[in-house]
Amino acid sequence: MPVSSTGSKIYVERKRLLFFGLPWTFTKYTLNPKKLLINTGLLTSVENEILLYRVMDITVKRTLMQKIFRLGSIKVVSSDKTSPNLEIKNIRNVTQFREALSEYIEESRRQYRMRAGEIIDDYDGPGDGMEFDQ
Repeated sequence: MPVSSTGSKIYVERKRLLFFGLPWTFTKYTLNPKKLLINTGLLTSVENEILLYRVMDITVKRTLMQKIFRLGSIKVVSSDKTSPNLEIKNIRNVTQFREALSEYIEESRRQYRMRAGEIIDDYDGPGDGMEFDQ
């Protein structure tokens, strides 16, 4: 794993085929201390990012086939508008990646002084459809 100039590790995993665990796909997941980047595609590339302080929940899932080939998937639920539910599929070091993701999320929240309630709050002010009848 490469180390950034600040001394923090940058984790890079590739989506792998379920059978044999080979990285024959064009999806790459990069985790750094501030964001999670997802690069997909060969001829047309798409890069999506989720700022870590927006992540609300992480779930690890391992099917029987994934266990046989030492793979796993991580479901990330966030308050990101474009990718509120993201699945990091079939990566090799799923436990190590999840632990690093959890640590970076907590560090990012401390750095920006954010709490989960502040992230979830989607109130836009008067007229946002949240009025109550009296």
